[in-house]
Amino acid sequence: MIRLFKIKDQKKDEAANARPGAKKQSAGELRLQKDISELNLPKTTSISFPNGKDDLMNFEVVIRPEEGYYQGGTFLFSFHVPASYPYEPPKVKCKTKVYHPNIDLEGNVCLNILREDWKPVLNINTVIYGLNHLFLDPNDEDPLNHDAAKVLRDNAKLFENNVRRAMAGGYVGQNYFPRCI
Repeated sequence: MIRLFKIKDQKKDEAANARPGAKKQSAGELRLQKDISELNLPKTTSISFPNGKDDLMNFEVVIRPEEGYYQGGTFLFSFHVPASYPYEPPKVKCKTKVYHPNIDLEGNVCLNILREDWKPVLNINTVIYGLNHLFLDPNDEDPLNHDAAKVLRDNAKLFENNVRRAMAGGYVGQNYFPRCI
């Protein structure tokens, strides 16, 4: 019996020494690794890790819609995944200034699965598909940018013109939008 504990302790020591200096991964990091390995991105979407493969908890996603109001645009999102993931959703910001009812001028994103509808069974793939859906079907009923939502609700043609002007690099009202086409 004592010999069994000795072997167990020896195995523990070997595992600890196998990767000197390597930190133990959190449950959130392990889950995120799994999510990333199982990604099934739409062809209009790409993912990159600007801090390298050692920092999977922070990454960027680029979405290039091929249809809808935002067709031809390029939109960059930053993701910060908390250590408590999947019990807490990732923090997502749009780095591209965009005229959109569900994205405010500071880049905050209004997507229900990033807030009250988040569940641990959801994953990064779900969030990316949700972001893609925002560009295909903007939601004027749950806006962050109330002006854009009102225009979409009241005058779809004016909304389309405003989106095109913003994406081409121009002013919509008092706000300047850098070119993203």
